[in-house]
Amino acid sequence: MTVPSADRLRAINADLHCHSTVSDGWLEPEAVVLRALANGVELLALTDHDEVGGIDAAARVAQAHGLGFVAGVEISVTFAGETIHIVGLGIDHRHPVLLEGLAQVRSGRDARARLMSDALEKVGIRGALAGARRFARNPALVSRAHFARHLVASGVMPDVRTVFDHYLVRGKPGFVEHEWAALEDAVGWIRAAAGIAVVAHPARYRLSAADMTRLFDRFVAAGGEAVEVVSGAHSEDEMRRFATLARQRGLLASRASDFHGENESPVDLGRCNPLPPDLDPVWARLLPSAPLGG
Repeated sequence: MTVPSADRLRAINADLHCHSTVSDGWLEPEAVVLRALANGVELLALTDHDEVGGIDAAARVAQAHGLGFVAGVEISVTFAGETIHIVGLGIDHRHPVLLEGLAQVRSGRDARARLMSDALEKVGIRGALAGARRFARNPALVSRAHFARHLVASGVMPDVRTVFDHYLVRGKPGFVEHEWAALEDAVGWIRAAAGIAVVAHPARYRLSAADMTRLFDRFVAAGGEAVEVVSGAHSEDEMRRFATLARQRGLLASRASDFHGENESPVDLGRCNPLPPDLDPVWARLLPSAPLGG
C-alpha cells in the first residue's frame, strides 16, 4: 500500500478489529478479507480472540487483491472483575512469546465452556455445550457467542443480544467467572511481538470512573499506545468521550467495526464513523514511513 499524505492518511478506510471462524466470527478468514474489499476497506486487521491461526490465509488473499493488511489479535484480560479486551496490531504473529501467552489464555476456555453448560442445564437448557461446539469451527475457542448462537438456533431466544442479556452476562444463569490474562502480560506479549497495544471498545466495560482511570494508567505504564475511539459498539457520545481521553493521554486512535457477522454486528466492515480529524490514527504507525501530525 502506497504511503499517503497526512490528510489522505486520516481519511483511509481502516478497519482494525474484526473476527473470523478462527474465533467467534461467522466468515472464514479469506471471506472476511473479500467482504472488507467489497465494502471499500483500504487497511484491514484480522484480530481473532486469543488466536492468530487465520492470519496467513487472510494475508494471502489481501495481498492477491492489493488490500492493505495488518496482522492482529484480541487478547482477553481480567481487570477489576471485568473482562477487558486488548487488541494487538502489527504483530509478528509467529513470535514465541506471543504464541505462548495466547496458548495460556486459550487453555482455560474448555473448562469455562463446561461450567457454562452445567450452569445452563440447571435452568433447563440441556446439551448447550454440544450445541455451542457445532457453531465453533475452532474447537479450542468455544465462546459465549457460540452458546448464544446455539440458543437462538434452538428457539430459546430471538437473537444473540437477547441471549447475552438473559443468560450470559454477570448475574445471569449462564455466566461463569473466569480469570483471563493480566493486563501487563497481554501488553507485554504484544510488545514482544513488535505490535501496538490498543484498548478495544472501552465504552463496553462496566467500570467505574475510578477503575477506568486505573485501567488506562496501568495500560500506558505497561507500554500501551492506543485506544479504539471509533468502534461498532460506540455511540457518537461515547466516541467523543474516548476522543477526549485519547487527546488527554496522548494515545493513538483506532477505528474498528468489531465485525463478527452480517446478522450480529451493528456495523459492517469499513462502515464505521471516521476518526475526529485532530487525532493521530494508529494506522500511521502501521504503514512504513507514514507521516504523523500536520
